[in-house]
Formats: sequence, C-alpha cells, structure tokens
Amino acid sequence: MALGIGLAGSVPVVSARSADVYAQSAKAFVLMEAQSGTIILSGNEDVRLPMASTTKIMTALITLEQPELDTYFTVDPEAIRVEGSSMGLTEGDQVSLYALAGGMLLSSGNDAANSAAVRISGSIPEFAELMNQRAEEIGMENTHFVTPSGLHDEEHYSTAYDMALLAKTALENDRFRELCSSPKAKLNFGSPPFDRWLSNHNRLLSYYDGCIGVKTGFTKKAGRCLVSAAERDGVTLICVTLDDPNDWVDHANLFDYGFSLVQETVLKPDTTELAGNVVGGMADEFRVSAPKDAVVHTVGKPGDITEQILMKPFYYAPVQAGEVVGTVRYLSGDKVLAEVPLTVGEDVEQKITEVEKSFSDRIREWFESLLGKST
Repeated sequence: MALGIGLAGSVPVVSARSADVYAQSAKAFVLMEAQSGTIILSGNEDVRLPMASTTKIMTALITLEQPELDTYFTVDPEAIRVEGSSMGLTEGDQVSLYALAGGMLLSSGNDAANSAAVRISGSIPEFAELMNQRAEEIGMENTHFVTPSGLHDEEHYSTAYDMALLAKTALENDRFRELCSSPKAKLNFGSPPFDRWLSNHNRLLSYYDGCIGVKTGFTKKAGRCLVSAAERDGVTLICVTLDDPNDWVDHANLFDYGFSLVQETVLKPDTTELAGNVVGGMADEFRVSAPKDAVVHTVGKPGDITEQILMKPFYYAPVQAGEVVGTVRYLSGDKVLAEVPLTVGEDVEQKITEVEKSFSDRIREWFESLLGKST
C-alpha cells in the first residue's frame, strides 16, 4: 500500500542566486540526493567540461566489476609509462585488479588506470569503448571517455550531473565504496608482491564528518575537480564540482545545506486488522503487533512511501507472545527506508487431537494401574 506521507515528487531546485552562495567558485556543480537522484542544488550541471582524474571512478568501477579480482598478473611495461600521479608500479611488478582499483581511488595512479585498462580490454582505446558503453547504461548522456586516467584530451569530457550519476552507481558496489571511503589502505603488489600502505588524496574524508568518498582530480586544463559523498541518518548526498579552486570548502558548505533539509518522519504500523494463520492450534489465528515505530530520514518532505507486509501464509502451533513472525518494510521506490518486526500478540497452544488424547489417557491409566499394584 502507498502511504500519503508529505508531498510526492522531487525536492525543488532552489534559485540560482541561492545556489551561488554555496559554490561561487565552481564552473559547474551538482548536489544530489543519492537514493532518488533528486537534484537539491546545481549550476551549469549539463555543461560539458574536462573532469581530470575523477574519470577513474568509471575505470575503478569497471575494474571492480571484473571476475578474478584477486588474481595476480605482471603489469604491461608500456601501460605504466605514463605521466602524472602514480601508485608506484615498476616494470615486472605483479599486481591484482583489486590492488589497481585501490591505486586509482587512493593514489589516483595513472599507471594503475592504464594497467587495468590493458589487462581488461587489451588496449586503452578498446577499454575506452567499454567505458562509453557503461556510461550509456548509467544514463550519462553528455559524457565521452578517451583515457582511463583522465589525462587531457579534447574529446574526453563529462558534466557535473553525469559524474553524480556515475558516483551514485559506483557507490552501490561494496568494494568500490570500501576503497574510496578509506583514508588509507594496505595493498599488495611488487616483484615479488609485498604489502604497502597507500594514502587517500581525498582530504574531505578527514575534513568533513560523514564523508564516504569519492575521488579527486586535477589537470591544468580541467582545474580542480572533486566528486564526493557524505552520509548521515541513512541519507547519502553526492556533490560534484568541476573547475573549482575552492572545492573543499564548497563541498562542505553544500553538504551542510543538503543535510539541513533532512527531515525525520515517524511511521506507525497499523496492525489492527493484521492476523497470522495457525495450523494445529487451539485457535485458528493470532493477533499481530508491531513493538516499535519506524523512523525514516529524507531530504525535504518525503514522497510516496510504500508499506510492505512480509509474513508467512501460516504458522504451526504452538506460537508464543512476542515471537517475531514477520516484518513491516517501508520503501521509497526500490530502496528500503526502514523495517519493523512483527510479533505474536498472544500465545496459541498446540491442539491435542482425539487420537493423542486417547493415547495419553491410556498411558495415564497404565501408570495408575502400576501404582495400584505396588500398593
């Protein structure tokens, strides 16, 4: 059933004047609520711009979607001969795809991005085709990839909105989320492989409470680019700025604004007409109760929230009061916002059949006869 809680639909985009207050120095920016994709604030969000090493969000995502992530292989010597930031790969090193993803997301390694591309697709141009296919699947309509690293190319571009969509998808991958949210990570590679610690370039992880990623970027042509995400009370916000010299502060201000819109809604499960069917009990059914309310947090007023009752078609007696027999689930779209257990309202004892009763009577009589003989 759909509960009429608040107003359905997206949170309205505020005026451009209000948006400028929070990201004055960004050439383009977006603040998105991750679950619904609602845009909270934006400016020039559909303008095509270079995105530097935030490109590696796509490269790392594709890498982490591959099978045999922990299989070691020798890096291609040509792939690691690349300018810019590096995870420290040298010729002859053995590495896994998982370690390369970590090298991209923490150290922003161009060597890691190229090595993964060649390993997965055989060449960088073929991997770029794979990146563009994945972008189309995600709905990135104004994006074109040429390099796995984000090094500048006139035909390599995206938009703030498209990069927010990419981050939204990438954060649904558990291993991606684990790596991009880590201030540092121990990765194993080398010749022979050995453990080493890589530090995350994303200062926002320690600068902003609740930050869970995602990726930094910089080239002279692209300027400072940053894709970040933060989570509080079950609400995840994604922020993207392109060509923003003041990105750390802008992201913090944008997150503060977004989280100031979070509202708490208390949902009270109505179980007055809810009952569980009993097989083999002294009663045919039992009352069902919900011992607590559900609490959900949304950006702005919540839209349509669906209530879903999860119970078995029947239960075998006996059942005891307080026993958990189901769940009330609250959803917004496909996302589960909250769950509340359903419990038995009163005991239902097992029914004794005539055969069982007759048998128990005979046992009792037999014991009584034994007691009579002993006296």
